[in-house]
Amino acid sequence: MAAQAELPRVTVFSLGGTIASTSSGGGGAAGGVRPRLGAQELVEAVPQLRDVAELEAVAFRQAASGDLTLPDMIALAAEIIRRFDAGSSGVVVTQGTDTIEETSFALDLLVRSPRPVVVTGAMRNPTLAGADGPANLLGAVQVAAAPEAGGLGTLVVLNDEIHAARFVRKTHTSSPATFRSPTAGPLGWIVEGRPRIALRTPVLDGLPSVLDQDVPPVALVTAVLGDDARLVERVEEAGYAGLVLAGFGGGHVPAQVVPALADLASRLPVVLASRTGGGELLQETYGFPGSERDLLARGLIPAGFLDGLKARILLSLLLAAGADLEGVRKAFEQINASVSSAGAGEAGR
Repeated sequence: MAAQAELPRVTVFSLGGTIASTSSGGGGAAGGVRPRLGAQELVEAVPQLRDVAELEAVAFRQAASGDLTLPDMIALAAEIIRRFDAGSSGVVVTQGTDTIEETSFALDLLVRSPRPVVVTGAMRNPTLAGADGPANLLGAVQVAAAPEAGGLGTLVVLNDEIHAARFVRKTHTSSPATFRSPTAGPLGWIVEGRPRIALRTPVLDGLPSVLDQDVPPVALVTAVLGDDARLVERVEEAGYAGLVLAGFGGGHVPAQVVPALADLASRLPVVLASRTGGGELLQETYGFPGSERDLLARGLIPAGFLDGLKARILLSLLLAAGADLEGVRKAFEQINASVSSAGAGEAGR
């Protein structure tokens, strides 16, 4: 066993969620579970962690993940940067799984450091047989403590798989294998306590520089069969500063929605993504009214490989940083260009 002084220092931030949820005691399971455990209690429940890293536990929030906000992520990113400046080798964030695909991507955009940030959670709460929280926490700390995990941006680790925050999605309501990266696949895995990195993500360019500003509201609308323009026509009057539209397939909408989208895109940033959750938005294939070529020619901004949820996170932070229409367009172009042009072995952030 390595001496404690030789172990890397990893800070564990707890935000609540299933991994930290227990029943109140008297009512048993009938009353449901809710977040009650803090970072120190989570760490103490996994004695194997003491052989992996010197741990610092921070109870940062105690909430269901649906109650977390982008200002919470901005505050967390600032605290993560302070811990890195104070000597932490890596950071683990525990939270509810419902919004991990969004919060982890926000941290991917906000934390500028080559040191690992790893987000994890649990699908089975601690009151259930086979609770997965302890194993996921152990795996996350093992990755955060591994030098080879540096320079990969924010990672999501559950079920012994290592995913890039920019690609990962929650794909099942209850399976422990819910997290998948449909477009790119996982970056690696954990075997016998050792992280294995098979793929390396490039550094993202065009990131917003914001840590403490208010975040303007951004709407996310999904195209559906027989859709009309009523929701799009009300986006601006409802007070939204921008819109992300998750279109059919490669980026399509019903033709009758096009005039309202073109009108809105002349004043507010309107980002076009795909509702499929996998693959990259098309830009040059179809030419019918409401196709991706038609919409992009009318001023909509292509999301590229980002799905609607992640495109909304990026657009929200860009607007919080004061980006105008052209600045938003350039940032989406830069992020997508960095993924397509960077070398596979590039690291450093």
